[in-house]
Amino acid sequence: MITLEHISHHYKQQAPVLTLHSFEAQAGEHWLLLGKSGCGKTSLLHIIGGLLKPSAGKVLINGQTLYSLKPAKIDRLRARTMGLVFQKTHLLHTLNVMQNLEIAQYMAGLPIDRKRIKTVLEQLQLEHRLKHYPSQLSGGEAQRLAVARAVLNQPTILLADEPTASLDDENAGKVIDLLKTQAQQYNATLLIATHDQRVKNNFDKILQL
Repeated sequence: MITLEHISHHYKQQAPVLTLHSFEAQAGEHWLLLGKSGCGKTSLLHIIGGLLKPSAGKVLINGQTLYSLKPAKIDRLRARTMGLVFQKTHLLHTLNVMQNLEIAQYMAGLPIDRKRIKTVLEQLQLEHRLKHYPSQLSGGEAQRLAVARAVLNQPTILLADEPTASLDDENAGKVIDLLKTQAQQYNATLLIATHDQRVKNNFDKILQL
């Protein structure tokens, strides 16, 4: 469960880029974050994901006050319980597809499970790219690989920032279906920030920023 209380954030002496009085998302709920460019959607996902400490307010993940933890514990909590899809893929270009996913398991302190990796890649039609490097993938394939990495460790929280922006209609639908299916399978909380109108019709819970 995610609980946010009196959240605000600003950079240096600038006006706040994000102000949110309160928000709560229960386990298994699927939320869409909407708002014009610059309203703080990405900042909010980073705050929930333990990547950006807010200027003010409290973030609770399953009852734990997130930013009371030491950075190393936040990193471990994120690796084990959260899956993040960024606007930029942040893939490791010196590693191939299989290795990029193996390291996600390793960083979470989990055993390497190549069967799980292949299953997720098959769901996203990337199984034929196992030994390819990110530079050998198309933009859409790289984005799908980023989604595979996010769902790989069966997280209880899935955070996705514009996950369909570079995808055609067919692959956009597959990515949203995979995110929702994985969230349903593990009773995970799913939050997606997007401008993509194709995504909007898939959600009935909307947070307007």
